[in-house]
Amino acid sequence: MKPELIQKIVDIRSRVVDCRASGRTTGFVPTMGALHAGHAALMERARRACDVVIVSVFVNPIQFDRPDDYEKYSLNLQADVAFCAARNVDLVFAPELKEMYPSPQHTYVEVPRVSDRLCGEYRPGHFRGVATVVAKLFNIVPADAAYFGEKDAQQLAVIRRMVADLNIPISIVAVPTVRESDGLALSSRNQRLSPAERRVAPLVFKALEAARAKIAGGGRDAAEIKEASVALLRAEPRIRIEYFEIVDAEEMQPVEQFQGPVRIAAAVWLGQTRLIDNVLIDNAPIDSVPISTS
Repeated sequence: MKPELIQKIVDIRSRVVDCRASGRTTGFVPTMGALHAGHAALMERARRACDVVIVSVFVNPIQFDRPDDYEKYSLNLQADVAFCAARNVDLVFAPELKEMYPSPQHTYVEVPRVSDRLCGEYRPGHFRGVATVVAKLFNIVPADAAYFGEKDAQQLAVIRRMVADLNIPISIVAVPTVRESDGLALSSRNQRLSPAERRVAPLVFKALEAARAKIAGGGRDAAEIKEASVALLRAEPRIRIEYFEIVDAEEMQPVEQFQGPVRIAAAVWLGQTRLIDNVLIDNAPIDSVPISTS
């Protein structure tokens, strides 16, 4: 069944409030469109847990640190609505830019420390934009739970901290990273890779897995573990490393020696395309879900 497409804030808020008043549980999946199997995993997780599933499709300009990156995001709303229909989504909220930002934005949400390192260090203002638009969306779509992928682990940590600090009454549900059969984490940015770059891209996950294997084997010196994985990436001339870090899983701060949960996180450039990925080390099974590309 085709989901109901809603473009006005007053209408989506009213629908969600009515759903909750009638005792139906609501799950919310915020997206920037260009939907793929990673988004599908979020929708399917929400569908299993909730009576009503809402997906937002909005490209948020204030989280882009480079204007050209924002300009590359072209929406195909019809395709995204069809994608949602195939996953039994009930409501799609797709506001126009003027609906979300009717006047210049003067109020922002910032989550320092959690957002300072990794992507925050290289993309000034990015997480301020993310936290601000997600706070707006949580006010507009007052759902019971919101679903986010672990591929964007720092974003997930920022949102969790924001929700806790501001007492926003919504549960944040993390969904494991979805990967191609060769390990590449799914991202809308992958379509920008040339065929040669696409063949090289799985090296990012291999480097993360190499670091994970060293930790599983008893390694505890973060610098030594990082050095071997960075060498693996540097051996490929097409890859330019932005960062490769081992950080604590909650505040995203680099560690030297560790015992508790950590994330190994990387950002690299392949040509004009920036890729990020991470793996969690918490003595739990591998936090990725492979998919078939055949």
